[in-house]
Amino acid sequence: MAGATTVLQDSSLLSTFDRILLRLEKLLALVSGLAVFSLMFLAAYSVGGREMFESPLPGYVDWIEVLMPLMAFMGIAYVQRDGGHIRMDIFIGRLQGRVLWAVELLSVLLILGLMIALVWGSWSHFDRSFDMTRPLWSRDSTIDIGLPIWPSKLLVPIAFSVLCLRLCLQVWGYARALFLGLETPPAVPLIQSVAQQARSEAEQLEGRD
Repeated sequence: MAGATTVLQDSSLLSTFDRILLRLEKLLALVSGLAVFSLMFLAAYSVGGREMFESPLPGYVDWIEVLMPLMAFMGIAYVQRDGGHIRMDIFIGRLQGRVLWAVELLSVLLILGLMIALVWGSWSHFDRSFDMTRPLWSRDSTIDIGLPIWPSKLLVPIAFSVLCLRLCLQVWGYARALFLGLETPPAVPLIQSVAQQARSEAEQLEGRD
């Protein structure tokens, strides 16, 4: 899995776009975290109601179903920005210079192609569920309490589209580093050595008792 990485910033147009997109990614990651937090309260309410009042939360599984895309997909672009997804750092960490940027560029291009296909497929999945002529604009709903499923299905192509924007920026960043021969390009995750990781952790803890 991925080791420690860092993303540099400068005054370039690429870095400006990176900072703008980062705000959206942080917002989506926050929404994802709130969904996980709310699930804890739903579980406590359901268990508490069952044990004390013999009345658990109606449609508990249904609520989990509609919250799942929020928890699973909304933070993936933010994680990609920091290089937090599974990576072959043992292999990539041995590469340097233009060879490293070429390998990173190829891998990001492959991921981008896959994600574009997933955006198209997930949007089609949402489109089959959404119908403005039906109650709650939905052709399908959860089994227990009949929650419409199309909002959850819509979140998937939205999250994947943001990830595609992030991948496009990383393609730009790696291609720029490849052609210009940069050592530390901005807006892409750079793998830290053990010493750099220790230095970063020390700087974060500096001044704390």
